[in-house]
Amino acid sequence: MPQHFLGLAGMSRRIPDYAWFKYSSFHKKYINNKSFSGSWYFIRIHSGRFYINNINTNDINRINDVAEPWQLSFQDGASPSFDGIVDLHDQIMFYLVIIVIGVSWMLGTIILKFNTKTNPIVYKYFTHGTVIELIWTVTPALVLVAIAFPSFRLLYLMDEVIDPAITVKAVGSQWFWSYEYSDYISDSGEPIAFDSFMVPEADLEEGQFRLLEVDNRVVLPVDTHVRFILTGSDVIHSFAIPALGLKLDAIPGRLNQTSTFINREGLFYGQCSEICGVNHGFMPIVIEAVSLEKYMAWLNEQLS
Repeated sequence: MPQHFLGLAGMSRRIPDYAWFKYSSFHKKYINNKSFSGSWYFIRIHSGRFYINNINTNDINRINDVAEPWQLSFQDGASPSFDGIVDLHDQIMFYLVIIVIGVSWMLGTIILKFNTKTNPIVYKYFTHGTVIELIWTVTPALVLVAIAFPSFRLLYLMDEVIDPAITVKAVGSQWFWSYEYSDYISDSGEPIAFDSFMVPEADLEEGQFRLLEVDNRVVLPVDTHVRFILTGSDVIHSFAIPALGLKLDAIPGRLNQTSTFINREGLFYGQCSEICGVNHGFMPIVIEAVSLEKYMAWLNEQLS
């Protein structure tokens, strides 16, 4: 199944990325939960047999955030921005449920009690009701105000970029991404820069995801303010990573910026979410969030 970007609500829960996580197409069932000791247990069914595997929380960064078939819920968040988006969604859903119940009740009452069979005689002057008209005019306005304030608050908080510790420049091209860590300069005077292409299906290793894996991942430390500067080299692209609450257009001739604060280690998948040509669905994004020690080791390897 193509793992195409489906928006914030269309991406996923976690799926393990272990060599033993290989099963037949007819037994793709697994259950995961946390044990009392803090380890993770994965139960899989293969050829009619149950297998229980334990993963220590020290290896939790090897668990992936990726879309799954028929998913209806949000994926696990990994940044304050995503948590704010989910909270706003839940708040708006409360008003939505109340409105649906109220409107459905009124429509049902009108259909059942005021049809030509049950109530054939209608009062000839019953054309206006000042009170009810005030209610159905003022109530929606109050609901919109209640939604607007937290929405604007979240929007402005997500738009602020305050004192970033790391800046990553991402350039969208047909059909790959180019990244540059301009904060770090090698002995030759060049910054860390590389292109990131999707791994073809024929070259995928066991545990990697079709249409989502790349040859060069963006490595970032956790608990660090990171700024992304985005632009496009040819057409408009869109840099979108649902688990981090990121989605911003990369427009040729213009620099857009956004920021994130990753609060857990892991692999976070995204894709271009702006139609940019025939291979629009084949330019994924992979963010690998690691500890600060691992990030420094990766930097030394890149600069050497």
